Amino acid sequence: MSSVTYADVLEALPRVRKLLNPTPVYEWPGLSSLLECRFYLKHENHQPTGAFKVRGGVNLVATLSDVERQAGILGCSTGNHGQSLAYAARQFGVRCTIVVPDGNNPDKNRAIQNFGAQLIEHGRDFDEARDYLEKELLPRGGRYVHSANEPKLIAGVGTMAWEIFETLPEPDVILVPIGLGSGVSGTGIVAKTLRPQTEIIGVQAEGADSMIRSWRAGSYQETAQARTWAEGLATRRPAQMTLDIMRDVMDDAILVNDDELRHACRLILEQTHNLAEGAGAATLAAAWKQRHRFAGKSVVGILSGGNLDLSRLPEILAKT
Repeated sequence: MSSVTYADVLEALPRVRKLLNPTPVYEWPGLSSLLECRFYLKHENHQPTGAFKVRGGVNLVATLSDVERQAGILGCSTGNHGQSLAYAARQFGVRCTIVVPDGNNPDKNRAIQNFGAQLIEHGRDFDEARDYLEKELLPRGGRYVHSANEPKLIAGVGTMAWEIFETLPEPDVILVPIGLGSGVSGTGIVAKTLRPQTEIIGVQAEGADSMIRSWRAGSYQETAQARTWAEGLATRRPAQMTLDIMRDVMDDAILVNDDELRHACRLILEQTHNLAEGAGAATLAAAWKQRHRFAGKSVVGILSGGNLDLSRLPEILAKT
C-alpha cells in the first residue's frame, strides 16, 4: 500500500486552498501548433514562491505538533523546497533554517531569506548540502523536512493534479519534472484514482538521472555527479519513498539534455511570455523531443517553477 493516498490529497486540499489560490491550466495555441497536439501548461510558476513545492510546505507545516513548531524546521534545497518551507514557516510563526549548496541560484537564496528563513550555504551540490544538514545541524534539534520522503509534502503537492482534473477532466498525458519525485508521485496518485488511463510521464535531466535510472532498474542507483544547469533537477541520490510510489503510478519516463531545456525555456518565453526555470521547462522539452508520439493528444505539462537565475537568460535567448 502506498505511503500516500488520494484521501490524503483531499485532506490536504482545504489547508492548501486556505493560503494558496488555484493556478491556471492554459492551452497555448502557439505551443499546440508547434507540437501538433492540445498542449496545456499548469502554471505553478504563478505561486507566491514561484514554484509548486509550496503546496507541500503549507500542508506539512500546518500539521506540525506544538513541540515541532517550537523546535523549528530544517530543510535542504536548491531553492524551491527551501522557499516552500520558508513561506509556510512564516505563515505559521515557525523558525526555519535552510541549507543550500555553495553557488546556488542567488535569486532563490534571496527569496528564502526574504521569507524570513536562516540560509546556510555548504557543499558542492544538493547531496553534500544534505549530508551537512543531517550530520552537523540535525543533532542540535529541529524538525527535519526531507524534500521528498515526507507524506504530507507529497499529499500537498498532489493538490496540483487535483486542480488539473478539475479544469481538464480527461487529459491523455501529464508530463511532470522529476528532481526527487514528489511532484510525479502526487500527480500519479491523483491521476490513477480519477482517470487511470491518463499516462503519467516523468521527465529528468540526462546528466542527473538517478531517479529514472532507479525506477527503470528496480533498484537504488546513485550517480557520481549531477550534471545539469537546471538546479531543480540536479540530484544524484534517489529518495526511497517517492521511488516506491513512482513504481505504482508512473507509466513512463523521458530524459532531456541541457540544450533541450534551454530551447524549451525560450519557447515558453516566446509563446507564453512566462519565465520558466530549467526544471519548469523540462515538460515542454520532453513534449518537443517526442512530439510525434504525442501528436493529436491532450497533453498537460507542469511548469513547476519560474525561478530562473537571470544570468542564464543570454544563453537561453541564444538557443534557437
